[in-house]
Amino acid sequence: MTSWCASAGILCPIGLYRKHEGEIARLTDAIKRSSSAGEMARAAHDMRHHVSALLNCRAHDEHDVNCRMRRDLSTLREKTAGVVEQMTALSP
Repeated sequence: MTSWCASAGILCPIGLYRKHEGEIARLTDAIKRSSSAGEMARAAHDMRHHVSALLNCRAHDEHDVNCRMRRDLSTLREKTAGVVEQMTALSP
């Protein structure tokens, strides 16, 4: 059975996307609401952990549009979290 993640419109045949998407969304909100660089860095670090699980999916199928969308979205999120971590490392 294919798992559907309605928020992003991505089908995932093994349900991995659905498993991590909610936590990634929560951590994205945490980054936006952070009142300190430390909070922001922790949320970005945790987000990278979840995104890494999606990027390392062993069931990835380059011919499946859903897999490609998930990979592209996860790559952007990984880069964003990396920028946030670099930015917070520079703040006093």
